[in-house]
Amino acid sequence: MAEQQVPEDRKPPSDEARSAFAAPDGVEQPGPPEEDAPTSEFALPAGVPEPEPVVEQPVSAFAPPRTYSAREAPSATITTAGLPLVRLSKDAPWQDRMRTMLRMPVGERPVPETAPKADEAGPAVPRVLDLTLRIGELLLAGGEGAEDVEAAMFAICRSYGLDRCEPTVTFTLLSITYQPSLVDDPVTANRTVRRRGTDYTRLAAVHRLVTDMTSPDHDVTLEEAYRRLAEIRRNRHPYPGWVLTTAAGGLAGAASVLVGGGVTVFLVAAAGAILGDRLAWLCAARGLPEFYQFVVAAMPPAAMGVALSLLGWDLRPSAVITGGLFALIPGRALVAAVQDGLTGFYITASARLLEVTYFFVAIVIGVLTVLYGGLQVDAKLNPEGALSPIERPIVQTLASMALCLTFAVLLQQERSTVWIATVNGGIAWVIYASIAVTAKGSPIMATAVAAGLVGLFGQLLARYRNTSALPYITAAIGPLLPGSATYFGVLAIAQNHRDQGLANIAKAAALAMAIAIGVNLGSEMSRMFLKAPGAEARKAAKRTRGF
Repeated sequence: MAEQQVPEDRKPPSDEARSAFAAPDGVEQPGPPEEDAPTSEFALPAGVPEPEPVVEQPVSAFAPPRTYSAREAPSATITTAGLPLVRLSKDAPWQDRMRTMLRMPVGERPVPETAPKADEAGPAVPRVLDLTLRIGELLLAGGEGAEDVEAAMFAICRSYGLDRCEPTVTFTLLSITYQPSLVDDPVTANRTVRRRGTDYTRLAAVHRLVTDMTSPDHDVTLEEAYRRLAEIRRNRHPYPGWVLTTAAGGLAGAASVLVGGGVTVFLVAAAGAILGDRLAWLCAARGLPEFYQFVVAAMPPAAMGVALSLLGWDLRPSAVITGGLFALIPGRALVAAVQDGLTGFYITASARLLEVTYFFVAIVIGVLTVLYGGLQVDAKLNPEGALSPIERPIVQTLASMALCLTFAVLLQQERSTVWIATVNGGIAWVIYASIAVTAKGSPIMATAVAAGLVGLFGQLLARYRNTSALPYITAAIGPLLPGSATYFGVLAIAQNHRDQGLANIAKAAALAMAIAIGVNLGSEMSRMFLKAPGAEARKAAKRTRGF
């Protein structure tokens, strides 16, 4: 019998067509649980009207920024896990404020809370970046540390409303990046530093310009800043060439008296230094690199010392050669190199130390060549007899002050700062002699203590006058430079006493490092514990340690 077919719509539902959790027929379906309902913590409550959508206008990276007065920015307190509170005081010098912000991570820097004015138009971004790079170039070429140059560049950008900027400084390249917002393309500009020159008068003028640009008492427009910068570049050096040559001779003569020479030794050392300076100028005019200029400049003082020993005059030839070395040792570059290393700019510090090493090697080659030739003609150069010091407190103190005076002139300092550096250097020598000579202490420790006080006093004077600390520090460390240790090391190597020579060279390097570390430590202590006139104390930002 054939099986009868049942229509599909009349078949009973199978067990697979039902869910075990389905409600029975005739029971109202329950609503979804409240916690499963699609919602957002940012959703508007019921009854609140929807806001009108904001249409963002396209912004170009080269468009003028929405400016504000960065000087009126409120002080901020940054709280991050593992980091202390950082308070920015508006009364602190701009160097301290900008340095504190640079040591923060970019995402944690405080931004001004002042609403921008609708009708306020800012300067063009490329022009601000160009001005910033030009000022940074002058500061870096003048010998400023990398962190101080970055602080100045950061301050200039903020004074013209460019908040999201990031300066980068290396030994030969300056770069700055500005990003208008988190979604806009950044603008980057850079500038190469090809020439370096020592002119602290120009350096002080640049610092005054940056101070006026960041001060609430001055309103420096971009055009006025460009005009003042052009005037700074056109200004002539404060001292003519013959004064600089005479100062080089006076520095060498004063250094020879400092290590035991007399009037005749002063004149001979001065003549050797003047001749070396003129030969170095001749090499520079011919386009020779600085390495060969140092080699040539180191030869005449050494030749003068060898000539005195050949003549048989009992005039301490070692004092003549040591005085000539004092005029050549690159103390300014050494201090800047160690300062960059201590503040975390390791690439720039390595480049500066390499430059100092080349100059030091050039000095050694120049002196060693002359001393080797003198020993071949039986010149009587006895380092043992030269090591006995002569204690003349008043004469040596006056000689140290004369050394600082001539050093300040060679650095092209303003006349108002020369006497301050002279007094600071005289005090440093008295402290050094009190520890190393009178108390029979370690020369390295005495050098570090004296250099630390030089850095402390120099930083205080700079904060009081709101300018760079280099004019008050660099010339003042002149009497502490390791000229005698360098000479004795070179002489021992020339006499085939290599172990003794390397020991003296290592001592000279240790003394140089003690000077640089002492200067930097004194400067940091003044920033940490001492208030600037009318300023509150600031706390330094804690640097990251690998995290």
